[in-house]
Amino acid sequence: MIKRFRHHAIGADQGSLLLFSDFADNGPMWAGDGPRERRRKITFAQAFQSPPLVHVGIAMWDMDGGTNQRADLRAEAVSPTGFELVFRTWGDSRVARIRADWIALGEVLSEDDWDIR
Repeated sequence: MIKRFRHHAIGADQGSLLLFSDFADNGPMWAGDGPRERRRKITFAQAFQSPPLVHVGIAMWDMDGGTNQRADLRAEAVSPTGFELVFRTWGDSRVARIRADWIALGEVLSEDDWDIR
């Protein structure tokens, strides 16, 4: 489905975040098994006019090569002010570290927009 922007001013925000580094302290992504999840709240530098399109990707992964490498990374609960960056793994996967990059594109206010009340 195509997202149509109704506004002439389109803005972009982007970032990069180390979601976790569990190998150093034997955390659950490294030492655990079964379904595991890590969530981080991302706040945009400025609010968009409506929920923007958000694209996320793994920029760095450090995984144990002796187990299955399973990963699911997504943006959830996208709003004009931010979203939740969610990483999931399952089974015997051992994930030491993940860094994720994201970009948001959407409608923003411009200097030509004014509110008459």
